[in-house]
Amino acid sequence: MRTLPAVTAALVLLATGCEKKSATPAAPAPAAPASVAPGGDSILVGEIFSLTGGQATFGISSRNGIEMAVKEANAAGGVKGKKLETRVYDDQGKPEEAANAATRLVNQDHVAVILGEVASTNSIAMANVAQPARVPMITPTSTNPKVTEIGDYIFRVCFIDPFQGFVMARFARDNLKLNKVAVLRDLKSDYSTGLTDVFTRKFTEMGGKIVAVETYNLGDSDFRGQLTAIKRANPDGIYVPGYYSEVGVIARQARELGLTVPLMGGDGWDSDKLFELGGSAVEGHYFSNHYSSDDPAPRVQKFVAAYKAAYGRVPDALATLAYDAAGVAIDAMRRAPDLSGKSLRDAIAQTKDYPGVAGVITLDDRRNAVKPAVVLKVGKDKNYEYVTTINP
Repeated sequence: MRTLPAVTAALVLLATGCEKKSATPAAPAPAAPASVAPGGDSILVGEIFSLTGGQATFGISSRNGIEMAVKEANAAGGVKGKKLETRVYDDQGKPEEAANAATRLVNQDHVAVILGEVASTNSIAMANVAQPARVPMITPTSTNPKVTEIGDYIFRVCFIDPFQGFVMARFARDNLKLNKVAVLRDLKSDYSTGLTDVFTRKFTEMGGKIVAVETYNLGDSDFRGQLTAIKRANPDGIYVPGYYSEVGVIARQARELGLTVPLMGGDGWDSDKLFELGGSAVEGHYFSNHYSSDDPAPRVQKFVAAYKAAYGRVPDALATLAYDAAGVAIDAMRRAPDLSGKSLRDAIAQTKDYPGVAGVITLDDRRNAVKPAVVLKVGKDKNYEYVTTINP
């Protein structure tokens, strides 16, 4: 794990909690409305991500993207004559820790805005703290609709699960010509459940048939029972809307059982760890994502080059959307008359045609970004190959 630079506060590991995710943990008691102190030479931005645990690559990539945006903003003079600083907390991938971290950012650190999380379940826990405190929160990559439904201080810069589920249903029918699909989903993940619901409905509406639905829990390592049941159903493909930490193992065990049909999933697959866990078994499968690093657009290639120079690797969608989320927050800070919670909230809500790396961002009246998705194919040599773009 990289050490945070001087502009970023030291990583704080929060108290340990229950290992398994709960769907929507109880929110802490509402905090008093937060405001940014007028004095001081810096503006504090809060971050909450899983920097350790099963989805650590998501959090590290997200932190890196925000770090780049903050460095660039400070090099350009900061915001309102002040430098930006970040306060980063590790929620270990646990919703209860995400809620604890958000409470600390609101009540102790008095941040201007909170950025995070990746997992929708964790973002829901954070939003239940930020909303009553009237502290704006922007999630870079949580796609479950429930996140922004919590209230008018909660935003996102990514598309939502109803669109992502539609994308893969359309791709399965029109591009892969699949008629019978099985589903293997994470039982306790809002992200996985949301994608499953939409994919199932849309695929069926398009004339396809769901021939089996099996479940697992985050952290499981043996999926042979579920895959054996799926094999008996004889599907043309399998939809696996989970995270790379399980998907890589699922792909490997599916191949061991002789399942050679294509696997399909969502943006939760996007990690180099997918290849480490699944090896060659992940090759040839498909997932929806927010951008492709092969996009020739100048702003995309400029970001890719800068990220590679800083971190030695091609940025994934997590890094890219986190960079965009920080950019939207910084842009709103510059436009807002002051940095009180309401002023900043209003400025974020007015975001229109912001030139994000992962697409132009306009926030709708539900505080969601309207933007296209890409479908990527897992290729050889740890590469993701661009297949198609599907618009809303």
